[in-house]
Amino acid sequence: MYLRHTPSGDLVEILDLAALIDPFKAEVEGRFHAGEELQDPAPFRKAELEFPSGEPLPRCWIDPHYRD
Repeated sequence: MYLRHTPSGDLVEILDLAALIDPFKAEVEGRFHAGEELQDPAPFRKAELEFPSGEPLPRCWIDPHYRD
């Protein structure tokens, strides 16, 4: 799955989908999808990610108290 890193505007390939949908994890493992060489994995804050269309991530993926 690819998401956009809002500070840079670049696409990020998400490597750990389970961490992405876990609201108790603030970071997810991914790598920038830019250039010809495969980038090294790095942690990304979920607060800085959005869908390529510009939509924010679902609240249930970010906030552990989304039902309150």
